[in-house]
Amino acid sequence: MSYYKIKSHAKINLALNVIGKKKSLHRIESIVSFLELHDEILIKKINQKNHKIKFIGKFSNKIGSNNTINSLFKNIEKKKLLKNKFQIIIKKKIPAKAGLGGGSMNAANILNFLIRKKFIKVKKNELIKISNSVGSDVLLGMQSNNLILKADGTIKTLKSKKKIFTLIVKPNFGCSTKKIYSGVRKFSKSQFYNASENMFKFNNLKKMKNDLQPIAFRYYPKLNILKKFLDKLSNYEFVRMTGSGSAIIVYFNTGKKCKDAEKKVKKQFRNYWCKTSKTI
Repeated sequence: MSYYKIKSHAKINLALNVIGKKKSLHRIESIVSFLELHDEILIKKINQKNHKIKFIGKFSNKIGSNNTINSLFKNIEKKKLLKNKFQIIIKKKIPAKAGLGGGSMNAANILNFLIRKKFIKVKKNELIKISNSVGSDVLLGMQSNNLILKADGTIKTLKSKKKIFTLIVKPNFGCSTKKIYSGVRKFSKSQFYNASENMFKFNNLKKMKNDLQPIAFRYYPKLNILKKFLDKLSNYEFVRMTGSGSAIIVYFNTGKKCKDAEKKVKKQFRNYWCKTSKTI
């Protein structure tokens, strides 16, 4: 049997508000999009006793056995939903601990594949439980469209043809999501209850924020140095950290402006990962 090929796109938070806390988990609302930047997943059914999972590529060397893919299959097996075993090879092009949701998006796309190809059958409530048991972002990756994560946890998908050009800069260190959220001391008021495509317009996005950004800057001062440099670039729309970091994204309205900025960043921060991409 030949491999199926899956693109697992990077997720970005264009804006993020922490609006409360329920038990041990924080409640957030977010404006989310996906980039052309993606990991490549190869998957096929095999006649073996166990699943075979392998990571390759630039950002694969620090992925241990406690990863989102193993977690996904453990949860599926626990519920006895899957009869077959699979060989999975994931070429990692998305860096970890960057706020780009690489691991969660991998799990989401594999779960989507298993459902679409009818290897598993699951009801909506069961799907939500499986997704949340792997990671809070997994459900977002099941959509792969522009979307609004609302305060009540519901997801509003929006179809927008507008392309946003991005310059992603990740320092040579990652941020601990757990550590960042532990630093939350106050909550924002919910703003995204009336979800619409207008929220993806630059004039509106510029007025928004990422509540996790000042916390990350406090714990990781080098992020503030990077942000100050990016703020001095020209012809951009806005600059903002995605998710819990450590990647900071510069947003542009043309690809040329984006590429011009990339040259300047690479010259100044030679040991940082820097990549241009655009929304899908």
